[in-house]
Amino acid sequence: MNINRKYILSVFLILLITLNNCVGSSTSGIFGTGVSIALDPRTLGTQIDDSIMQKNLQARLLLTEKKYLVKLSVKVLDGRIFLSGKVDEPEEKLKITKLAWETKGARSVKNNISIKEKFSFKSTAIDVLITSQLRAALFLNKNIKAANFNIDTVKQITYVFGIAYTENEKREIIQEAKQIVDLKELVTSILLVSDLSRQKE
Repeated sequence: MNINRKYILSVFLILLITLNNCVGSSTSGIFGTGVSIALDPRTLGTQIDDSIMQKNLQARLLLTEKKYLVKLSVKVLDGRIFLSGKVDEPEEKLKITKLAWETKGARSVKNNISIKEKFSFKSTAIDVLITSQLRAALFLNKNIKAANFNIDTVKQITYVFGIAYTENEKREIIQEAKQIVDLKELVTSILLVSDLSRQKE
């Protein structure tokens, strides 16, 4: 009787593990997007492209800093990159955003990474002013579609990320940034629409 119970228990455990593995692959998908392949509205080609982008960015983050493997989460859906997790410094968050924008095929980047370090109003006031001035300048410039760009400033270093329609628009953004008096350095990751692997119809 004991032998039968042990046998039944062993079979049950094997079935449980097998079913668990099947469910895991069904809900998370082979592309690691957290969406079941059967229910995923994306085409198979788009799923593959997203998977390649995701693995590529994860590998680059790992080469930059090994701790990012466990501290950050990267998801890609239809060329849109979603970042989450925690970092110690604001510069890290911006460098990660830059890496994401430089990923081939990126259409947008949503960075929800939180920063452990806290700043007082006194230390960030000038950065807020620089960002506001540049944002206003881009908005007023008729040759620039300001909505396509994200602007962040940390310690008077301004980071501009986005997608430009032409090389001229890209140059105009850089020229506008150079007019900001307190700006010490400009770091850009500006893609051209023609560089995107997928374009909106």
